[in-house]
Amino acid sequence: MARTLEPLVVGRVIGDVLDPFPATIKMSVTYNNKQVCNGYELYPSSVTAKPRVEVQGGDLRSFFTLVMTDPDVPGPSDPYLRERLHWIVTDIPGTTDATFGREVVSYEIPKPNIGIHRFVFVLFKQQRRQTVNTPNSRDHFNTRSFAAENDLGLPVAAVFFNAQRETAARRR
Repeated sequence: MARTLEPLVVGRVIGDVLDPFPATIKMSVTYNNKQVCNGYELYPSSVTAKPRVEVQGGDLRSFFTLVMTDPDVPGPSDPYLRERLHWIVTDIPGTTDATFGREVVSYEIPKPNIGIHRFVFVLFKQQRRQTVNTPNSRDHFNTRSFAAENDLGLPVAAVFFNAQRETAARRR
């Protein structure tokens, strides 16, 4: 699955947010029946509702944690507030979707202000159920530290999309 990681390297998700990892599970993220593909641009107006996130692997006895962050806060040229946490769902059983998990940090609508932001979905396999601690803040979140503190290891899947502030003309 090395080809799966290529866009994550080109998009600097590997490096800025994650360390290299072997993609071992297939994860599908869709907003309004539109699948998220690495590096594609989505309008903020099209991502206001929680996406459907399917875990296509494991089994009902394996559990996963989903993390969504924005590593480009407040802007990609100087992301001194990196990362902004947008969503965490834990205890997602394998072969199901995020609605079967436990939402520990509610979904926050992406609202990029300056430049093009990357919004990253990362899936981790948990060692067991109910082992993930809720972070204290959405600001200055660090995916690597969160994974280490919760004994999650390396990710098993990741995907990202780009979004930028919409002008009134772009919304039409």
